[in-house]
Amino acid sequence: MKKSIGNVRWTICALIFVATTINYLDRAVISLLKSTLTKELKWDDGDYANVEIAFKLSYAIGLMFAGRVIDKIGTKRGYSWATGLWSLSAMAHAFATNVVGFAGARAALGLTEAGNFPAAIKSIAEWFPQKERALATGVFNSGTNIGAIVAPLSVPFIVVTLGWQWAFVITGSLGFIWLIYWNKYYASPSKHPKITPEELAYINSDQPVMEDIVEPSTAKKYSWGKLLGYKQTWAFAIGKFLTDPVWWFYLFWLPDFLESQYGLKGTQIAVPVAVVYTLSVVGSVGGGYLPLKLVSNNWPNFKARKTSMLLYAFLVIPILFAQYLGSLNMWLAVLVIGIAAAAHQAWSANIFTTVSDMFPRQAIGTVTGIGGMFGAFGGLFLSLFVQKDLFVHYRAIHQIETAYYIMFTWCALCYLLAWFIMHLLVPKVNIIED
Repeated sequence: MKKSIGNVRWTICALIFVATTINYLDRAVISLLKSTLTKELKWDDGDYANVEIAFKLSYAIGLMFAGRVIDKIGTKRGYSWATGLWSLSAMAHAFATNVVGFAGARAALGLTEAGNFPAAIKSIAEWFPQKERALATGVFNSGTNIGAIVAPLSVPFIVVTLGWQWAFVITGSLGFIWLIYWNKYYASPSKHPKITPEELAYINSDQPVMEDIVEPSTAKKYSWGKLLGYKQTWAFAIGKFLTDPVWWFYLFWLPDFLESQYGLKGTQIAVPVAVVYTLSVVGSVGGGYLPLKLVSNNWPNFKARKTSMLLYAFLVIPILFAQYLGSLNMWLAVLVIGIAAAAHQAWSANIFTTVSDMFPRQAIGTVTGIGGMFGAFGGLFLSLFVQKDLFVHYRAIHQIETAYYIMFTWCALCYLLAWFIMHLLVPKVNIIED
């Protein structure tokens, strides 16, 4: 980073990081209340899965439109509307009294939270040159981990002292505080009052290092139909479809795994979950740093990105042994799951950045939304056709550890599968120009 040219872009990245933290805090609250809601509202695993499915389905639907809307109305307005609406939806959970009510609140949350990543990725593409985008994406994407860390360190204590309803009210209200700062400090680079001419020139340099490729500057319109005709879109979408469900699995089922396998309850879950997501922070930022380092050593951008992603895919494989290691010591299982979660976040920082590698800026929000939609549908498929029946069945016959072994096997292998499919579709960088 060149401090002499100015650092306004990193202030913008910090704002996006905070928004992403709040986004994931709001969606993680319910996983920590599973036992409480099961007891108070007489839920079973099927009810919990249905509530989770409502979120994922609406999130997928939201992503069909969120990126398109943000490309049309702009990052500042789009991010503002998304954050305000998802904050209201998060708070609405406090007024739900049954499965249907929670499913409705989760559906509203999913629909509105869909705006976060298209807006964030578009902001990074606007504010950072290509070689810094993976690092900036890794930094803001680490907010997903911070949100997941803050949740177990705060939600159980709010429940004990104030009741479960206040967990939704307090966490949901944070988005309104963020809106004050976003609307005060955000502007496009060319209009920002604090940016220096040197930093603006640095941002707009935006040329792939050591690659003879020039991104087109024309403000063309790209329809969904046109974008779906490109192999590049399908490479990103399939990669998201196969790997995003793994993060959903960690987010919604990690507390249950710790309770089912080791008998942890309530506040006892806080530290192990926090350890997993703390490791994920390291993976998210480190995942963006590695390709930047390779580019600095004269690697082409796309090659650096794909090589890094292949390494991260291999780092997930040890999760196959999580339960065996956990039988020796619970913390060994926590460590292996934490490394896998870190590798996922490193992968995520780079797969998002492939969009700006392959598409012009005016299509980035839409393509990110398409890929996010496929990722959400992947999570929905896993919940609807796998986890719902899998966990209910094996818990009924007192073999829940078998269900988790099946899921950990999928977690271990899906990244390599995704990488090879993406490589087959886009073996070399090819920026869309028509």
